Amino acid sequence: MLGIDKKVNPIKGLDRSLLFQSIRALKHSFRRHLLLFSLILFTQPTMAQLMTTPPKNVFGTELKKCCDSPKTGFYRNGFCHTGPEDHGTHVACATLTKEFLEFTKQRGNDLMTPRPDWNFPGLKPGDKWCLCALRWLEAKNAGVAPKLDLEATHEKMLEFVTLEELKK
Repeated sequence: MLGIDKKVNPIKGLDRSLLFQSIRALKHSFRRHLLLFSLILFTQPTMAQLMTTPPKNVFGTELKKCCDSPKTGFYRNGFCHTGPEDHGTHVACATLTKEFLEFTKQRGNDLMTPRPDWNFPGLKPGDKWCLCALRWLEAKNAGVAPKLDLEATHEKMLEFVTLEELKK
């Protein structure tokens, strides 16, 4: 039968107790990693979960809509909602100025040019838009930060700047 002798022990000479210890250790390690992965996967909030808990603004009250025209927000729902997918933390509802638009363009984020392939109309001074928290802070430090609508600015902004600084 294909040269295979059924009587040959493929692990002859191998310490079986060591083998079983190794298998038990691998099972234990696998279970730990599976548990950790499950905890990470199933404890992250989904967008549906985020939407069931009314988001709050920097005052701790209900988050107001930032803008519908153009449709803003990371989720393009008009609100400066944020979630685990929003790595830019688009939480600052700003009324854009020419100075800010030029500032952010110089840093590689041209918000003025329409991009139809992304369904992006291009922005102009006077438009309201959900900005990334760090870009707004960078603009503030450069003296060109646009005014924020604090009732439409998500409370997560307070992780980057104090309420007193936002009110200035």
